Amino acid sequence: MGAGVKDHRSMPKPGPKWFKLSFLFFLLNISSIVAPVTGFSVKSCRISKNTAICSKNELKSVPRGIPATVKGLDLSRNKISKLQMSNFKNLSVLMHLDIQRNSISQIDTGAFRNLISLKTLNLNHNTLVQLGDDLFEGLNNLTELRMNNNGIKAVSSTSLRSLTSLTLLEISRNKLHHITAFNSVIQNLPNLQMLSVEDNNLPTFKSWEMTNRSLKLTQLHLSQNRFSVFSITADVFPNLKLLNIGCTYKKQPLKWEVGKTFLSQVSTLDISGLQITPDDRKTIQELFNFSLTSLTMNSMKRSNLIKLINMSCTIPTVSILHLQRNNLFFIRSNLFEGCINVKELDLSHNRIRNISDKAFTYLQGLRILDLSQNKLSSVPAATSNLPRLEKLSFKSNNISRLECHDFTNLTGLRELYLHQNQISALQKCVFKDLIGLQVLKLEENYIYNLGDAFTEFLPNLTELHLNTNKLSAIQRGDFKGLQSLKNLSLHENQIKKLANGSFIGLTDLTVILLQLNSLKEYTFRAAFNDLIHLKRLDLRENHIQYPNDSALPDPPFSQLSDLEILAMPAQHRRLKSHLPRNFLKGLINLSYFDARNMQLLYFHKDMFSYTPKLQKLDISSNDLKDLSPDLFFPIGNLKSLYISRTSLGSLDFLIDANLKNLEFLQARNNEYSVISMEVIKSLPALAYIDLKGNSFTCDCDNVWFGQWAVNDPQTQVLDASNFKCNYPKGLKGKKLLDLDVRSCTVDIEFIYFITTTCTLLLFMVVTFTYHFLRWQLSYAYYIFLALLFDTKYKNKQAPNQYDAFISYNTHDEPWVIKELVPKLEEEQGFKLCLHHRDFEPGKPIIDNITDAIYGSRKTICVISRKYLESEWCSREIQVASFRLFDEQKDVLVLVFLEDIPTSQLSAYHRIRKLLKRQTYLSWPQAEEHPELFWVKLCKALKNREDINEDRLLLTVGDRP
Repeated sequence: MGAGVKDHRSMPKPGPKWFKLSFLFFLLNISSIVAPVTGFSVKSCRISKNTAICSKNELKSVPRGIPATVKGLDLSRNKISKLQMSNFKNLSVLMHLDIQRNSISQIDTGAFRNLISLKTLNLNHNTLVQLGDDLFEGLNNLTELRMNNNGIKAVSSTSLRSLTSLTLLEISRNKLHHITAFNSVIQNLPNLQMLSVEDNNLPTFKSWEMTNRSLKLTQLHLSQNRFSVFSITADVFPNLKLLNIGCTYKKQPLKWEVGKTFLSQVSTLDISGLQITPDDRKTIQELFNFSLTSLTMNSMKRSNLIKLINMSCTIPTVSILHLQRNNLFFIRSNLFEGCINVKELDLSHNRIRNISDKAFTYLQGLRILDLSQNKLSSVPAATSNLPRLEKLSFKSNNISRLECHDFTNLTGLRELYLHQNQISALQKCVFKDLIGLQVLKLEENYIYNLGDAFTEFLPNLTELHLNTNKLSAIQRGDFKGLQSLKNLSLHENQIKKLANGSFIGLTDLTVILLQLNSLKEYTFRAAFNDLIHLKRLDLRENHIQYPNDSALPDPPFSQLSDLEILAMPAQHRRLKSHLPRNFLKGLINLSYFDARNMQLLYFHKDMFSYTPKLQKLDISSNDLKDLSPDLFFPIGNLKSLYISRTSLGSLDFLIDANLKNLEFLQARNNEYSVISMEVIKSLPALAYIDLKGNSFTCDCDNVWFGQWAVNDPQTQVLDASNFKCNYPKGLKGKKLLDLDVRSCTVDIEFIYFITTTCTLLLFMVVTFTYHFLRWQLSYAYYIFLALLFDTKYKNKQAPNQYDAFISYNTHDEPWVIKELVPKLEEEQGFKLCLHHRDFEPGKPIIDNITDAIYGSRKTICVISRKYLESEWCSREIQVASFRLFDEQKDVLVLVFLEDIPTSQLSAYHRIRKLLKRQTYLSWPQAEEHPELFWVKLCKALKNREDINEDRLLLTVGDRP
């Protein structure tokens, strides 16, 4: 190169690949702006545990915008009348769909086509009349379909053919008048195991009208159909285990036409309400003699009941008898004669008043006896003769007194239900024999005195229900005999005092319910100290209130280190109160504190310093006009916060509350007119927020909130579409999300679009320029520098250091060194500037070039083809040209080493311009007269303004 530096760089060659990549990058960025990620705010729905709950919202159509990721969708109890093809098009992962109790009368073909993952579909209680062709197309994975309580009259033969995985089909309480409607339907359900067509007014059941091949059915429910004929003429139900054909309002006998072996696998049979003739009894006995284990005969004709019981007890495998609603006022001693194999007997809802002492003599293997919903006034002696009894129920009778002998010999009893009676008092001896009892229910009686019934006995009792009685106090040691007790229900009594030691001995107790009593703050100070393993304590609806927040000397829960749930909401007295600052002392494992509606005015900042594991806090319905951020610092793991109806005017306290893990926030019915962006940003884990019932201001301060509620992909804002404005007056009643925000905000998306577009265009222009005009820009840069240097040197008027600067290409260096330099320097005495010899090391190349050109009287350009191709040579001739044009002096000499045709010079416009103005020397043309060439060159180097110098040069040039 002309400056002595070899240029190994080459111009990059832009091609189609580069343009494609640039255009693709542009499209990707544009698409990210015009199609932003949206949130999952759904009108009238909330998302909970991956389920969209849209029930009870008066919806008339399936709402749009349900997240595509939900696996459950509850649309029950609305007013939807039609299902369209577009309703579920994006819910390909939905597994459970509940649309019961709507007004659906029409379902478009293909409405379920995209629900390829659906497992259960509930269409109960709608107004469907018929099931059309391919109605359930796409539901290949559906396993359960329920269509009870519609008005279905007709079923197309292809309506269910897509349901190849269906195992349960319920179509009861409809208007199907003939079983043939299922003939072709059943054939398309190869995996069906449970079929229910109860209460459809079917006149007959004939298996050949329903199917002609064996089915996998294990349960068949046909009750309340008034069959006159029940016919099975082929072995189409080889796996049937349960058969229900009872009808409680049928008056005529049922004609049985069943092959002896066709129901040989049935173990559960319900013939409730049927008119059974002697021949029918014989038929039943023959059909089910070796398989039947459970027989239900509810609402039978009483005159025939004894014979039916005797018949059933002759079947050796029968162990369960259900005999409800048979009006058995008196149980005689011979009623169950022969029932030695019965282990479970249900006699509930029979109005029984008396039971013979020997009524159960034959039931020595009985384990479960249900005598609930009868008219017994005392515990019958007959039950004491059942040594293997495990479960006994006297629920909802008229028992007013328990005697010491009532449960004699029932040492194996595990569960005893005596609730909803009229028992007023207990004796110490009443449960003395129940050493194996685990569950005792005595709720909803009139018990006012425990009578030491729980001080010594019941060593294995784990659950005791004494709620809804008349207890007024718990004395020391009342439960000390219940060392295995885990759950104790004492709610809805009249308890005013818990004595110290009330729960002594209950070291295994984990749950105690004391809500809806009359406890005061000073009546239970040390009552809970013995409950060292208690997990849940409920003190709702009592009279617990404190006048101030002063620390208590003996905090009531200081020994309950295992307690996880403490509930104290809604105290009866409506006086304003506080909670002592150390009220929660000792509750190091508390995870849920419920203090709703306690009329609290204030929380001391140290209230939760004792509960580091608190995750759920409910302080709703208190008169808390302000909350300090310091209150929440000790409970940084809080996940759910309820602050509804607290008179709070702002949520700004959350900004500094350090609730980084809060996921659920309910703040209904407060006075939040504006929700600030800082509040939401301070809750990075927030997934659900409920702000219903607040008085929003519809101005520019809330614009961001409306947009965030709709678009945020993480946080669900419950019922955001129904938020209404209260201010200003002109917009009162208008919905917040309908607010015209154009006057409030600049279209940020549009600005982003313009900014990104301009950036991309600039990127493309710069890239294009770099690839195609890189060198032209470099030229312009150096030309600019040359102008600066030209001005600098022009102003300085410095004397020339050299006679000539030689501009040449490295490839032409041999000619310069061997020919040019000897002639001009050695023979003529000119002082030449050569780059390899005279350039200053370490100095920028362009500075060396400029200094050399402006520091020499003239510039000699040794031009060859290699010279024309050199970038640095081109820059040297540009700088020399600027000097030529600026000084208007003959400072440039062109010497051609090669004959270069004019056509080849067309690409080098600067050389062509110089040739038009400047004379030049050609070395090839001087081959015959080289001396003439050197004479002309020396003459061109002479300074015409300095005659003396000219003479000196000529003299030097004439030397031999």
